[in-house]
Amino acid sequence: MGYETRQTGNFFVRDAMDLGDIILAPTTIGIGEVVVEGARPTVTYQIDKKVIDVDQLSTTISGTAADVLANVPSVAVDIEGNVSLRGSGDFTVLIDGKPSVLDAQDALQQIPASTIERIEIITNPSAKHDPEGTAGIINIAMKKQRGPGWSGLANANVGLNDKYGGDMLFEHKESSMSALLGIDYNNRLYPGTSTGEERYVYQGNSSFMRSSGDLRMRRNTFGLRGAVEFGVGENNSVTLNGRYGTREWERNSVLRHDAWSGSALQPVTSQNILHRRRGGNFSAVSAGYRHAFAPGGHNLTSDLMFRYRDSDELTTSELFDGQRLASGRRTTEAGPSREVNAQIEYVLPFSETNKFEAGYQGEIDISEEATTLSDHDSGQYVLVPRFSHQVKYKDNEHALYSLYAGEGGAFGYQAGLRSEYTQRSIRLAAGQEFPIDRWDFFPTIHFSYKFPGGNQMMASYTRRIDRPGGRELEPFETWVDANNVWRGNPSLLPEFINSYELGVQTLLGQASLSMEVYHRVSHNKIEDIRSVYAENVTLTTAANVGTEFSSGMEILANLDVVKNWNVNLIGNAYDYRIEGVLFDTPFSTRSFNWRARMNNIVKPGPSTQVQLNAMWNSPSVLPQGRREGFVSIDVAARQEFLNKKLSLTLQVQNVLKTARHEFSSEGPGFSSYNYHRMESPVVMLTVRFTINDYARDQDREREEGFGEDEF
Repeated sequence: MGYETRQTGNFFVRDAMDLGDIILAPTTIGIGEVVVEGARPTVTYQIDKKVIDVDQLSTTISGTAADVLANVPSVAVDIEGNVSLRGSGDFTVLIDGKPSVLDAQDALQQIPASTIERIEIITNPSAKHDPEGTAGIINIAMKKQRGPGWSGLANANVGLNDKYGGDMLFEHKESSMSALLGIDYNNRLYPGTSTGEERYVYQGNSSFMRSSGDLRMRRNTFGLRGAVEFGVGENNSVTLNGRYGTREWERNSVLRHDAWSGSALQPVTSQNILHRRRGGNFSAVSAGYRHAFAPGGHNLTSDLMFRYRDSDELTTSELFDGQRLASGRRTTEAGPSREVNAQIEYVLPFSETNKFEAGYQGEIDISEEATTLSDHDSGQYVLVPRFSHQVKYKDNEHALYSLYAGEGGAFGYQAGLRSEYTQRSIRLAAGQEFPIDRWDFFPTIHFSYKFPGGNQMMASYTRRIDRPGGRELEPFETWVDANNVWRGNPSLLPEFINSYELGVQTLLGQASLSMEVYHRVSHNKIEDIRSVYAENVTLTTAANVGTEFSSGMEILANLDVVKNWNVNLIGNAYDYRIEGVLFDTPFSTRSFNWRARMNNIVKPGPSTQVQLNAMWNSPSVLPQGRREGFVSIDVAARQEFLNKKLSLTLQVQNVLKTARHEFSSEGPGFSSYNYHRMESPVVMLTVRFTINDYARDQDREREEGFGEDEF
């Protein structure tokens, strides 16, 4: 680049001169490596979903998918890790676009954050997706290699109070074949404290109980996954996937109980020791086939998946009077679940911007459940047959769908219709059977309009369903622990949801701003309702309480305050209302709820990043209670070494010790108050080592993106 300098002798310039050829020798100039880097925002909006870049959240790298979701729009996570999407715990979780082996909450608390590439939140999914779940879909996209050759990723983490774990991911890729193997293990212990008060009026007698003490929650998970993909000819590919894992969740508490009954002036003091354990194995295998008729997206795909899981639960509650065991109660719940999923999808593009899709999705679920109750008597636990049951569930769901997507100039549209047939039965060992047999229809409509300057507006409508689960339909009583009884409701109706959204994305200088207005109406709203069962015992059952309304606005602002300081501001405010009938009495309850988050990312140097996240949650009402709000602040620092192959991340969660779970409830004959505070702050150190580079290919991501509707 350039030429060597050449200097001639002195000469005079005359009117006409010929200096001859002056030959300049080429030369090379040595420069250092030039690296151009760019960081994507933590949260980005696409036409039908929000996409969370997990690697941008250093404060959650040692956690799980649930920890990641605590820092993104539309989602709230309580102190025990339970996730809600726009105020609802009823949503569907997919792994790489396929149904999760586990229940939604278990899946989000099982998957390590370090193995996740991105999380997609779809609040108004199209007709091609299962409408099950009040609030929508959360899709977990796992990390995969983009380029050819060998790649690997290893993470190890350790924290205070018996927290440790790690994961590894290896992949080999060639032109017509790729293979992946991943393994993860995590152990988390969360000590805390608990206080509570319970008041009862039963058969004219009043009682009061106060409890306080320590509790310990532990979650232990192990996972193994593998995949092979290979081409068959030029237009065919086959994919084989497998996953196996174990999970165990424990909750232990030692509480002091002070109980008053009737007109007694002095309490009866005792010690209650509770141990609850739930766990089991899970596995899934799937095979997929894809045929490309022609370039441009004309293809046929099919998938077949088999899933198995077992879930055993043991709860022991013992009351001690000094050193003497005054009473004890033990409950068990066990049973396997087997499920087969099948899917066929056909895509026919008419042009680059117009296409037709149609498909079939089917699910067959067969499960068994055995529950028992045993009471302590003369040094041993004796089975109580009245509260011991065996149930068999069978659930068949078959769906047909079609949709058309097109674009005309700046205007885009998509319309779809899905029809589903549901056949379910609950069969008791005594011979009773409770069947469900019905057809339902689910229309979806999406619109978009692109303005000059990169601005865009979107609108959508979907109809969804929340079918009651087997436990909610069980027509018998099951003891949960010594103070709580559960009874299902076989006459429970499905909950139907109409969801409307209107969103705008705009650029304000160097800042981006996204706003969404939403309105959701849920008919036949399903809620857990409590009442008095016996002295110091409550009965919980599921009921269709009426209609739920949720209307609000969600805002996301992303800006660079100064060079190397990026801020994400996330806000969600909504009016929440439920009205209906409880215990033959009309009721209406309402609250204005809001949540706000501020995620700060500061880069003092090219290999150093500091992150500070603050979160505020407002109080919220329920049909029979109120959940208080709280504030939480997390900080993290990440340092990279060896050309970014090695990184160390130090996390400190709940720095100010302000996160808590505070809930009050009341109904006919009872009132209760519970306050839990878990360990804080939580300190974790994570080490990551990368072999080769799991670099992202954005074009490939768009091609493989789950649920992305092309307009």
